[in-house]
Amino acid sequence: MSEPLVLGIESSCDETGVGIVRGRDLLANQVASSVELHARFGGVVPEVASRAHLEAMVPTLERALADADIDPGELDAVAVTAGPGLMGALVVGVAAAKACALAWGKPLYGLNHLAGHVAVDLVDHGEVPTPCIALLVSGGHTNLLRVDDIASSITEIGTTIDDAAGEAYDKVARVLGLPYPGGPVIDKAATGDPIKINFPRGLTARKDLEKHRWDFSFSGLKTAVARWVETRERDGEEFELGDVAASFQEAVCDVLTAKAIDACVEHGIEHLLIGGGVAANSRLRSLLAERAAVAGVELRTPRPILCTDNGAMIAALGAEVVRRGLPPSAADLGATSSLPASRITL
Repeated sequence: MSEPLVLGIESSCDETGVGIVRGRDLLANQVASSVELHARFGGVVPEVASRAHLEAMVPTLERALADADIDPGELDAVAVTAGPGLMGALVVGVAAAKACALAWGKPLYGLNHLAGHVAVDLVDHGEVPTPCIALLVSGGHTNLLRVDDIASSITEIGTTIDDAAGEAYDKVARVLGLPYPGGPVIDKAATGDPIKINFPRGLTARKDLEKHRWDFSFSGLKTAVARWVETRERDGEEFELGDVAASFQEAVCDVLTAKAIDACVEHGIEHLLIGGGVAANSRLRSLLAERAAVAGVELRTPRPILCTDNGAMIAALGAEVVRRGLPPSAADLGATSSLPASRITL
């Protein structure tokens, strides 16, 4: 059997992504971002995102097909993110995928966005070693997953109980007068001393670890930064932006990396994979590499362009599902905004 040729559509938030893979070979990865439309609001506005997906979907599809130089009739399947994500945004992608599958006479697969972030590593590094631990970090998600089979067995062992890490970056950027999205600009601004300010590490105290061993919390950290800055400004004290940005980033990355490595050690797993937009953060990557080496854990990091939301990750997961011979989704496939990580296909 030849490698499955799959087109994947991703529209869970503010990126309209269409990717095409043949097995684990990436043929096309087109992304249209609406981030500039949301910048004035300091965050994603669901209605704006949905309209942007409507406008970008067809052109993005056309560019991906042109890049891959294929005819839709050659496809083995159409895959789409069915959740989790913003409901209106998801509905646009699911409707587009249904239309394509019906028009081209191809099976349709509704897939999990989180599992897609794990599967995209296939196009960079090949077979995902299992079991592995996956740390997914983005504006909407912060999860620790145990992956026993990329297409059929993923277990969530930890998640955020309030703000996701990327959300905390956005809110702290606003406090510091930096533009949206906050992740890249804080990473760039973090030129100061990362231990200058001892910001709190959420859910790391002994009493918290008893109940939330693998969970995350960044709301308190966000508030601590805001209060620290407000106090200095009120008292007329000058401070270095680079120190605040570096100290905040260190607090986030310290917790993320410590819990991810501890999860690998505790579960006796030697492989750690990272994904999501914040996985492109330079300090997170360097600190994870340091701690993974000490713990004897193999770290897999996709290219930064594949960390953010994209259609390639859904196409890659779709190809794995097709390869396993799993049944396609029903014609009445719907979007599920709160789809759990354990539900890989719908």
